[in-house]
Amino acid sequence: MTYLYVKQKLFSLSEKFTVKDQHENDVYSVEGSFMQIPKTFSIKDAARSEVALITKKTFSFLPKFFVEVNGQEVLTIEKEFSFVKARYKIDAAGIEVLGNWWDMDFQVLQHGKVVGQVSKKWFTWGDSYQVEIVDKRMEALVVALVVAIDCVKADQATAAAT
Repeated sequence: MTYLYVKQKLFSLSEKFTVKDQHENDVYSVEGSFMQIPKTFSIKDAARSEVALITKKTFSFLPKFFVEVNGQEVLTIEKEFSFVKARYKIDAAGIEVLGNWWDMDFQVLQHGKVVGQVSKKWFTWGDSYQVEIVDKRMEALVVALVVAIDCVKADQATAAAT
């Protein structure tokens, strides 16, 4: 079992942050496309090879995000039409997210088997998440999912503020 930690810097205009292991070593770097259309987040491993890409669909009635891992689209996160509370659905073949993913406390399952677990760390500057990887083969996907959901949440917060 591997533990990774995602900590975004508060007030960061560059939209860059790292994912660290339990020994504070950089495992992944995440870089957002600041002020570009379409909005993307690139996730690179320690060798600087891109392992995942998150893209926000442009010119869409409701927000939609595509997540690619190793060059293949593996899931989408799409806002559903609702008058009361923001609702999103995650669509992926064989991948399921159980728990309160809006508050970043959830499990990631593949064909019913837990491959990762995410929990938000409270009382920290910026957003911090502990990511427990159960299946090492699914590590890039779970990290991409955490970044994508956080991107969806930030997008929602920006929309609510305007």
